[in-house]
Amino acid sequence: MVEDNVMDLVDKGLMLPLMEEFYTIQGEGFHKGTAAYFIRVGGCDVGCHWCDVKESWNAETHPPTAVDHIVDHAAKYSNTIVVTGGEPLTWDMGPLTEGLKAKNLQTHIETSGAYPLTGIWDWICLSPKKNKLPEGEIYAKADELKVIVYNKHDFIFAEEQAAKVKEDCILYLQPEWSVREKIVPMIVEYVMQHPKWKVSLQTHKYLNIP
Repeated sequence: MVEDNVMDLVDKGLMLPLMEEFYTIQGEGFHKGTAAYFIRVGGCDVGCHWCDVKESWNAETHPPTAVDHIVDHAAKYSNTIVVTGGEPLTWDMGPLTEGLKAKNLQTHIETSGAYPLTGIWDWICLSPKKNKLPEGEIYAKADELKVIVYNKHDFIFAEEQAAKVKEDCILYLQPEWSVREKIVPMIVEYVMQHPKWKVSLQTHKYLNIP
């Protein structure tokens, strides 16, 4: 019965499978270089073969943690909170973001958009994946579009996705880390030919920080 109660709270977003939380520097996209507190939520069925946090996929391996506890802990470190995964929209983000906003914190999310958008967000980074495309609503609300480039065909996918976001959405192409030496020159050339795009790098990996 206790387990049933916990799962009911998880389903309602009052508890979340917390993989890890840490204070660091945002390494990617528009807010790179900014100090931020990261909340990494377990659970993802998008299944990117190059994912560098595959240990986040199975939500059952990460303890259900009360949202109030997560909020109180985050508030001690930063005014900017980044919720990531896994795929955070697997879960109802309403209670978490309501708690964070009650403490006047900035709420950012990094998501594939594969599930309906929930929560109250100051910044939405949409990073769509081919094998599980975003739900339609999020395209109009994304503040930045970040497409991971693993091979040359990803440029076609990037343009398809860019056609769906709002006009002022910032467009980023980011090399997949394991093939960065091959892909970075391709991205540089593409951005120079298509200057609506910007280059995003995983600068935290170059800095050797989380």
